[in-house]
Amino acid sequence: MDRRSLLAGGTFAGIAAGLPAELLAQSVTSGNAPSSETAPAGPDPAAKHRIDFAAIGMDHAHIYGMCDAVIRGGGTLKSYYTTDPKQIEAFGKRYPGAKLARSEDEILADKSIKVVLSASIPDLRAPLGIRVMRAGKDYLGDKPAITTLKQLADVRRAVKETGRKFAIMYSERLESRASVYAGQLVEQGAIGKVIQTVNLAPHRVGTGRPDWFWDKQRYGGILTDIGSHQADQFLFYTKSTTAKVVASQTGNISWKDKPGFEDFGDMIATGSGGTGYIRVDWFTPDGLPTWGDGRLFLLGTEGYIELRKYLDVAGRPGANHLLMADRNGVKYVDCSKVNLPFGPQFVTDVVERTSTAQDQDQALLAAELVLIAQKNATRLVIA
Repeated sequence: MDRRSLLAGGTFAGIAAGLPAELLAQSVTSGNAPSSETAPAGPDPAAKHRIDFAAIGMDHAHIYGMCDAVIRGGGTLKSYYTTDPKQIEAFGKRYPGAKLARSEDEILADKSIKVVLSASIPDLRAPLGIRVMRAGKDYLGDKPAITTLKQLADVRRAVKETGRKFAIMYSERLESRASVYAGQLVEQGAIGKVIQTVNLAPHRVGTGRPDWFWDKQRYGGILTDIGSHQADQFLFYTKSTTAKVVASQTGNISWKDKPGFEDFGDMIATGSGGTGYIRVDWFTPDGLPTWGDGRLFLLGTEGYIELRKYLDVAGRPGANHLLMADRNGVKYVDCSKVNLPFGPQFVTDVVERTSTAQDQDQALLAAELVLIAQKNATRLVIA
């Protein structure tokens, strides 16, 4: 029975009553039940090299995941610098083997340090990265590592002049096991060519946010901030090397007492490899057991993939859930055991001057897309 007949015939229950029992059973069970499997861990991301690195600025807790990734890759956290007593206490407790430097210059002058990491206040990240590169070191900044188009131009100029790396930790792809496995499936051609990505990225405001969190001049706006993760995924999965913003909008729906804050934004981009839709917001409800229900949809020419990165609201435990429909059927994949390769790859890139962990042009193009989208966004007003 086709869709038109189904709609014309009333309820499914009424239609089903007139179907032979064996036909009804076949329509429900034959080939439609998804298989379930666990994704293999994948290649062992064992550390290949050893390097010393440092951290400057701990204003966002992402710094801990960043440091842990580099440590997994063979890095030794030698020193760190911040002037905030709470950050000094927390960071020193987490990494007791690292030394508190007396100044930023002490770290930049230390020739044994090859990489500097930072999760400082967003508008300070790019200027720091430029100083790091001009001191002869590579840089890994938390997203958004760049908050204005002028900063982006300055970063590109410094990269060209110094030959150093300005890497950006887009953790929603690089540190997500489901995202890593989805990348492997795409590379294998499991769903054909990816022609569109759809990213839904809700976040929770929570309590105790610092003053800069509410100031658009400091965090860059919601598309610049959260949207940078999603722009990175759009470029990566569609394999786009060039791209442009088609449309964008931002708004402050629920925080009228915080005029410098944005709690909703979306954008459409199109690139040389496909198109992408991105929606970001700060509307995660208090009842959700995690900070956000991040979802990614990959539309391919021969199938599609859906990621539930941080939880499955249908009840499966844990995170890193992948659902796929392809030419062979449908299946659910538990990606919780997939290895995370970014740390070892990044350390190898630093030592061998390769670009396996992250392509420099792609990282900066993702930043450019959201900066343009933010700058040109129409203002969303909901009565």
